[in-house]
Amino acid sequence: MSGRNKVQAGASFAPAFLLTTFAVALSFAQSADRQQRFREMSASAEAGGLAEPYRGVTANGELVYGLFPIESTGVSTEPVVAAAAAFLEALTEQQHARTVFPVDDPEWRKWMNQHFYQRQGVSFAEMDENQRQVAFTLLEASLSAKGLQLSRDIMRLNQTLGELNANNFEEYGEWLYWITVMGDPSGDEPWGWQLDGHHLVVNYFVLGDQVVMSPVFVGSEPVVAESGKYAGTAVLQAEQNEGLAMLRSLNDAQRHMTVLELTKDGNNNVGEAFSDNINLGYVGIPGALLSSAQRTRLLGLIGLYVNNLRDGHAAVKMSEVERHLDETYFAWIGGNEDDSVYYYRIFSPVILIEFDHQKPANLRHIYPPQPMRQHIHAIVRTPNGNDYGKDLLRQHYAQHPHL
Repeated sequence: MSGRNKVQAGASFAPAFLLTTFAVALSFAQSADRQQRFREMSASAEAGGLAEPYRGVTANGELVYGLFPIESTGVSTEPVVAAAAAFLEALTEQQHARTVFPVDDPEWRKWMNQHFYQRQGVSFAEMDENQRQVAFTLLEASLSAKGLQLSRDIMRLNQTLGELNANNFEEYGEWLYWITVMGDPSGDEPWGWQLDGHHLVVNYFVLGDQVVMSPVFVGSEPVVAESGKYAGTAVLQAEQNEGLAMLRSLNDAQRHMTVLELTKDGNNNVGEAFSDNINLGYVGIPGALLSSAQRTRLLGLIGLYVNNLRDGHAAVKMSEVERHLDETYFAWIGGNEDDSVYYYRIFSPVILIEFDHQKPANLRHIYPPQPMRQHIHAIVRTPNGNDYGKDLLRQHYAQHPHL
């Protein structure tokens, strides 16, 4: 190459190099600014959401006691204890230090569906292959096959969401989910774990052979992947369709009691993040006014949510639900056509379930601003003070004072 050509090549290379360097620097600065903004938004949510001490979801502002006694279920939790111990053993010292909290720590209440939330613990994104495997083993030991599949599919659909946002995998992605452990995994002392990420939150409390799995948040946007790496993946279709079938099973008089509003214009869930102390009235139709077939259908609908828990403990929870079926209320907002969007609530002294077709949040560049079937939020809570197993923990401390 001649001197002139070398000079010309260098001259053409320099601006391109500078532009690339500038673009990288700008991207880094934008990322840093975004992370700072997310930290401030997270801190603000926590300040408001944790301003009151935990009380629990109630129907009228007053807790009903005696619903959740400490008693043997006859269902061993040894596989869960062993899996949690193996997970902690696989962590580095630094990871362990930021993953483990006391069993009564406010960390339990620090969860949020939104992708921006700044989470504690160790994420799947930073885990090596062995750590990821033992983390999934913990989920496998704790959840049913259905619950594990739902969790994995929600994680996969978060990857799809990243693809639909110009491959933005800094904010959305399959591995952006964090695990924390509260207390020490034990066969007789209270402890538990939490999985926290976008559209997937599981709180799992263990005391002896008793398990409380709530609050649980599941959802997705999109709900069905129509393209990309996980095309064909879909979640919450049974929960959607069986809810509609439950409404359609009602006669006109029953629907008049059940349907609160015929149209749905916005988001209706009330029990999501930082809503531990909400007061809800009993609205809709109670189980006492349902036929035998309708009661069976309602139990089946509840089972779609409860049965994400490992099989033996799910059966224990369903027995608890059935004992209160007469005072279990089913309420509805929205239409009843095959393509309708809607919200439904199931509320009793021992369970709260909400299902909601939501407006687009992170796909507003694709969908119009109205509730749609491609964005679903569902929540499961244990009313009357036993989310996070707190009523069991209260009783345990009363029987066995801890310094």
